[in-house]
Amino acid sequence: MALAVRLRELGAQVRVCAPPDEVFARLLARAGVELVPVGRPMGTMTAPSTESAASRRVTELAAQFGAVAAAAEGCDVLLATGLAHFSSRSAAEKLGIPYVYATFCPFLLRSPHQAPPALLAGQSFPPEVTDNRALWDMNARTFNALHGEALNAHRASVGLPPVEDVYGFIFTDRPWLASDPVLGPWRETPELDVVHTGAWVLPDERPLADDLLAFLDAGTPPVFVGYGSMRGVSADIARVSIEAIRAHGRRALVGRGWAELAPIDDRDDCFVVGEVNQQALFGRVAAVVHHGGAGTTTTAARAGAPQVVVPQAGDQPYWAGRVAALGIGAAHDGSAPTTQSLSAALGTALGPETLARARAVAGGIRTDGAAVAARLLLDTVSRERPSVPA
Repeated sequence: MALAVRLRELGAQVRVCAPPDEVFARLLARAGVELVPVGRPMGTMTAPSTESAASRRVTELAAQFGAVAAAAEGCDVLLATGLAHFSSRSAAEKLGIPYVYATFCPFLLRSPHQAPPALLAGQSFPPEVTDNRALWDMNARTFNALHGEALNAHRASVGLPPVEDVYGFIFTDRPWLASDPVLGPWRETPELDVVHTGAWVLPDERPLADDLLAFLDAGTPPVFVGYGSMRGVSADIARVSIEAIRAHGRRALVGRGWAELAPIDDRDDCFVVGEVNQQALFGRVAAVVHHGGAGTTTTAARAGAPQVVVPQAGDQPYWAGRVAALGIGAAHDGSAPTTQSLSAALGTALGPETLARARAVAGGIRTDGAAVAARLLLDTVSRERPSVPA
């Protein structure tokens, strides 16, 4: 949404493809951008299927490719993020338009300075292999094994040649990195020509609700806890979180999220919120306990709020590590905290040194990433558009 808004300010027309969840439609409607629905809603559990995994991936690729290719018809460039990479690059190739892939975290980008993440649950690399380049080669082979057959079966069905290197196909040789340089830095490497735009953040002007403001004004700053779009959090995480917050004499502000967190009793020191302007809210809390999504981490850092990251999956362990390394909070060890372990992490986050460090780092968080990316994207179109003879 942030990128779409900045592009329109520069005079571009924009189409945004995303899953058909109502939350995404409402988000884009705030900026007057139409949602082109692609795939199944993310907010629902995957329905059981009798198809094999490979057959299901081919079916999903075909559906995604068809929707993306139709949406991109007549466009000058296609930019993809997240899980759109499998079909979107093929769609751009079929349409003959420039393609850009952007990621929101450095952890998936090949670099000799970092080891790759495990791509499968429970996967580990051989302990005797310590060279990061060798580990990334293993990572690439895993990509091929997981996705090569389905990707190439689909590409053959739409008249495109096979892909030998799935990792290179997905991320391209010039990926864009939409992370803040302080929170998610990138060390230049000959392995990849990474374009580091900064995080894509759009100012949120929505006011906080009156009942939320009344709760905030009724006492000392509370501790916010929320796990965003994570559904598979431990069943007692609301109880553990509220008890850990109370152990420090603090009030609790609970973000309901997709896990449907709820109060554990009727005490007046706990308040539950749904969708909320975190940019406005995080400046008024004592700390933020969260899952470690790129957006939540960046928003809390910009607000100068100390953080406790309880990573659940994906890039979240990376963000937890960065929060701890920067001294702006604590990284919880594991995805299912106990009252004791979360209370200990909160003790670090609520310390005066952490607060001072969080406020100092906040001043260095950039806010121009989406504007930078918008200009670069239009420059890409200008460079690759054929010149018109005089």
